[in-house]
This record gives sequence, structure tokens and C-alpha cells, in this order.
Amino acid sequence: MAPAPPRRPQGGEFYRIALPSTANAPRIARDFVTSLLTVSRHRDLADDARLCVAEVVSNAHRHTRTPRIQLCATVNRKQVTVSVADNAPWFLPVLTTPPAGDQLECGRGLLLVDRLALAWGWTLLGGCTPDRKAVWFTLARVGADEPR
Repeated sequence: MAPAPPRRPQGGEFYRIALPSTANAPRIARDFVTSLLTVSRHRDLADDARLCVAEVVSNAHRHTRTPRIQLCATVNRKQVTVSVADNAPWFLPVLTTPPAGDQLECGRGLLLVDRLALAWGWTLLGGCTPDRKAVWFTLARVGADEPR
């Protein structure tokens, strides 16, 4: 069963960018989201957002054959929700814990997203026969009244 889609922050501004699925996509996405958070007075969320965006966009680039990655961000006074869509609905993210002492550098990114985000998940897009999926996360200011 697919998790619920992200709740859009109330009263927020919505931004979208489409990126070619290249090795540069994570850097471009990080810079885009950092700019949004800087102008919207969310500098306190920028570092966590950069890490989470890099992980989710990198996963879309590395593990799918999508030619284009679409990033959407909704920003309001208390939080930001970022969604990254690709055309691989059959490749769903799974949170796994690597074995103790494992020195692999891969497979730990979603653990990072899980620890930094107020909430995260994935949503299948395209109706009865999904043709895309979106992995999303929400970051909130410390003390925001949003339930976890």
C-alpha cells in the first residue's frame, strides 16, 4: 500500500523545476532549493534541505532510467515540502539499516532523510496505471506545530 501523499503546507508558495537526469541534477536541485529557502527566510532549514534534496535527486538519477527529474517545492512560514518525481513507479524507495560495521557508502541516504525530515514518503502518480512516482519530504522549523 502506498503511503499518503504529502500534505501541502497551508498558505505556501509553489515552485517547480524540471532537470535532465544527469550527474549535475543533484547540484542544480540543491542550489535551486537553497535559493528558495534563503529568499523565504528559511536559512535554518537550508543545510538539511540540501542533504535531503541531494539524496532524493541522486537516487532518481542513479536508479531509474528517467530522462527528466521534476522537483516541486512548497514553502510557507513554518515548513518546506519537496517532491522529486521520476518515471519509474516500479522502483520504490525502501528504508533499510545497513549491517553493523558495514563500511559501504551506498544505501544510507534514506536513513539521513528519515532522521532530518519531519515526514517523508513516496506517492505513485498517473492514476490506475501509474507512470511516475514522487519521493517527498517535509522539513519544519524547530517548534513548528505540525504533528510528526
